[in-house]
Amino acid sequence: MNAVGIDVSKGKSTVVILRPFGEIVVSPYEVKHTDSEITALIKRIKAIDGETRIVMEHTGHYYEQLLIRFAEAGLFATAVNPKLIKDFSTNSLRKVKTDKADSVKIARYALDRWDELIPYTEIDGLRSQLKQLNRQFVFYTKNKTALKNNLITLMDQTFPGINALFTGATRPDGSQHWVDFVETYWHADCVRKMSKNAFITHYGKWCGKHGYKKSTKKPEQVYMYAKDLVCVLPKDETTKMLVQQAVEQVRVVSAAIEHYRSQMNSIASKLPEYEVVMGMTGIGISLGPQLMAEIGDIKRFSHKGALTAYAGVDPGVNQSGMYNQISKRTTKRGSAELRRTLYMVAEVLLKTKPKDDPVYMFLCKKRAEGKPYFVYMTATANKFLRVYYGKVNEYLDSIVEK
Repeated sequence: MNAVGIDVSKGKSTVVILRPFGEIVVSPYEVKHTDSEITALIKRIKAIDGETRIVMEHTGHYYEQLLIRFAEAGLFATAVNPKLIKDFSTNSLRKVKTDKADSVKIARYALDRWDELIPYTEIDGLRSQLKQLNRQFVFYTKNKTALKNNLITLMDQTFPGINALFTGATRPDGSQHWVDFVETYWHADCVRKMSKNAFITHYGKWCGKHGYKKSTKKPEQVYMYAKDLVCVLPKDETTKMLVQQAVEQVRVVSAAIEHYRSQMNSIASKLPEYEVVMGMTGIGISLGPQLMAEIGDIKRFSHKGALTAYAGVDPGVNQSGMYNQISKRTTKRGSAELRRTLYMVAEVLLKTKPKDDPVYMFLCKKRAEGKPYFVYMTATANKFLRVYYGKVNEYLDSIVEK
C-alpha cells in the first residue's frame, strides 16, 4: 500500500508517499505544474512496488490538471472534500500548517480510508465540466440581475415603469420584450411626440422586425401611459447613449446565460441519472443540470444523511450528558451553491403547488405547523434531497442490474 498525498496550490504541489506505520517512501518535495515535472512524477509513482493510490483535496480547480493526467496514465487518483482532511486527526497538540505537513496529513488520510476511496473516472470529467459551467451560469445570472436593475434605474428617469408593462420570459437568444423595446423607445418622448396612430403603426413594424406578436391593444396602452409621465433626464444624445449602452450590456450577458443553460443541459443529458432527475417535480432544464452539477456522483455518499450534510441542510447536534438541545440550527457547512439551487426548487413547488407530490405535501405540513419561512424552506430542501438520493440510487442500481 502506497499512499500519495498531494497538497495542491497554484502552479505547484507538494508530494509525499507513505506506507502503513509511518514508513516514508518519498519525503515531501515540490512539483511544478508543468508537463515535464508532472510526467516525471507519474514515472516515479509507477516505479514504486505495490498498489498505489493518489489523494488530493477538492479545492479550487488547480487539482484538476493533476487528476486528469493521473487518470490518463492509468493511476488510481481521487480528490476528497477538504473538510474531511481538516477534521482528520493529526494526533498532535501542536498546530502546524505547512504544505509539507498538509501533504503528510493527506497521505495518512489515504491510508486510513483506503477502502473508501473512489477513483476519478471519465464521467467525473463531465461532472467537473458541468460544475464549472454552472458556476459561470450563476456568476452571469448575478451580473444580469445587477445590469437589469441598472437599466431599470435609468428608465425610471426617462420612461418610468415601462418594464412593468411587458411580460414574457427571456427567449432562447437572450432577448426580452421590454429590453428590446427601450432600446428603440428609450425615452417617453420617443412615444408621445408621435400621434397615437403613428405610434401604433411604428410599433407594429418594430414587432415584425424583432419577431414579437403584433397587437393594437399593447401600443395603445403604452401610448396612454407615456402621455402622463414626468421624466427627469432630457431626450438628447447623452441620455440615448446611457440607455442603449445599458441595454447592450444586459443583452450580451443574457445571451451568454441562455447559451450556458443550453450547454449545461446538453452535458447533463450524458449523465446516467439525467432521465430520473429531469422527471422529478419542480425540476426543469435549468434546475436539473444545476442539481446534478452541484451534487455530483450520488454513489460517493454512503447514506442520505451524508448528502444532506454535504448540502448543509441537516440539523446540527448538540448533546452532552443530560443536556440535549431540541431545536437546532442547520449546519450550513456544505455547498452554498447547492443550497441555493435547493431553495429555488422549493420556490418552484410553492408557486406550482403540484398535487400529490410528497415534497410539496411535506412543505405544506411544515407551513401548517406555523414554521417560519426559512425553517420550512430548509426542511423542504432536506426532504427533497432525501427523495433525490432514493430515486437516483434506485435508478442507477436498476441500470447496473440490467
